[in-house]
Amino acid sequence: MVLDIEYQIKGQTPYLHTRQDNEDMEVIIREEGNRHIVTIKAKKDLILTRGKIDDVHEFADDDIFPTNGYQSWTDTTERKFGDKSRERNVKKLPKFLLNMFGFDKYGDATFYPYKPDTLHGYNIFYIKGDKQLFSYNYNFTKAYVVYEINNKTRKLAILSDVYGQIVNRGEEAVIYDLYYGDNYDEGYASFCRDFQSRQAEKIFGYTSWYNYYQNINEEIILRDLDALDSRFNLFQIDDGYETFVGDWLDVDCKKFPHGLKPIVEKIHKKGYLAGIWLAPFVAETKSKIFQEHQDWFKLTEDGQLAKCGSNWSGFYALDLDKKEVQEYIKKCLQYYLDLGFDFFKLDFLYASMIAPTYGKSRAMMSDQSYQMLRDILKDKLILGCGANCFSSYQKFDYLRVGPDVSLIFDDVWYMKFMHRERVSTKVTLQNTIYRSIFNNRLFLNDPDVFLLRKDNIRLNEKQKESLLTINALFGSVLMTSDNIATYDEKTKKMLEEKLNLFYSANNVSFVKNKHYIDIFYNLHGQRHEMRYNTKKGTLSNG
Repeated sequence: MVLDIEYQIKGQTPYLHTRQDNEDMEVIIREEGNRHIVTIKAKKDLILTRGKIDDVHEFADDDIFPTNGYQSWTDTTERKFGDKSRERNVKKLPKFLLNMFGFDKYGDATFYPYKPDTLHGYNIFYIKGDKQLFSYNYNFTKAYVVYEINNKTRKLAILSDVYGQIVNRGEEAVIYDLYYGDNYDEGYASFCRDFQSRQAEKIFGYTSWYNYYQNINEEIILRDLDALDSRFNLFQIDDGYETFVGDWLDVDCKKFPHGLKPIVEKIHKKGYLAGIWLAPFVAETKSKIFQEHQDWFKLTEDGQLAKCGSNWSGFYALDLDKKEVQEYIKKCLQYYLDLGFDFFKLDFLYASMIAPTYGKSRAMMSDQSYQMLRDILKDKLILGCGANCFSSYQKFDYLRVGPDVSLIFDDVWYMKFMHRERVSTKVTLQNTIYRSIFNNRLFLNDPDVFLLRKDNIRLNEKQKESLLTINALFGSVLMTSDNIATYDEKTKKMLEEKLNLFYSANNVSFVKNKHYIDIFYNLHGQRHEMRYNTKKGTLSNG
């Protein structure tokens, strides 16, 4: 293994490298069993750029390994070494599309150098096969780790994303703190011991988004609330109640003439948790906050406003290091606490990682901003979305583990060439399975909604059943946007059967088998097997 640390002398522009002690830093390497730690002590004021350990492991044909995505929407799969699939590099799109829609802003395309012969994943890595391996990142509050697989050299490299972190003279900084072992079962057991999620109950709930999107109003919300029965424990109002994203103190009085408080009271009267959706780190261009307080927004290194993407009227990242911004976010969240909301779905949280500033790495910025949300909301339930998985540990009770479900299996054809965080039922189903390793460890997994209704949807009946089944087996949050009063008897029976899986199935596991995934589970003492076809989105009995 070859270590390389890339850095700058503060106030100078050239990048420098070191593999051992030099006139700029002392390099300290420690091994404690399967724990490997690399620390530097600065002899001058430094700005860290990257760590890299090369030639870590050589791949064998047919090795199975994961590529865990950058944030919770990013596509995540298990792959077999030697397959011909490549990572989609959104930077290859025409520049006018990137400038107009910001497709490169949702994930890591602005800073990770996508290359044709490499695959990569974040903060956890393993190999299932003859030459086993298990590794994960203890240093996730300071620096994300990137596991990089080179198909040409057949080698694994481990990168440390310390970019932007300032280390002043005499200070120390951890570049790597890794678990690294050559036994999958032992590594998996260690991961389960080291990461134990906050205690929270499973959620069976309703969210307004995947039927009406922003077109909600008081009548729709109350109608769908009335349709729910005692099996549900959450009713969540999603995007569309506010005037503009960012103006969280302005509830749309045309849509909700009586405000939200009477709705919260009716939700509680039915015995449910009351949930609300917000995107606290961003604001769209039409919002008052954007038009009146552009000094509150983060700037990129070249002095431009930090764009986050093309949703709504286009939206930008708030500068979370500014005291005024912190106070505004606290005021907005307190407003919904005072209305009586119990459950907060907080979305587009990757905005905290855009354009590292003030001497912090991406991981440091996310850790501090997510902790701010937890400090404000205290013991209320938080569902994170669009967030880095490891940064969410001990901050959020639940985390979305895939992109949004689409009303057709794989979204419109041209979106397949866009960003890795695109809306797709096909992608999110695979994420639900491959990220099941996080469930009840980093947090409770939210696989996104199931949809069984007949109208306003283009999933076929088998795909709808697969979506519900996989969500029930691999997730801890089971949500829908359907008005369940419209369900026929057959649909009601299916839902009841899958709720049995959700609450009672255990020892759930899977094995990748080309474009199939074989799924195994126990239910009431009996072992069951089924096969999921990732291309068609359908399940068959094993």
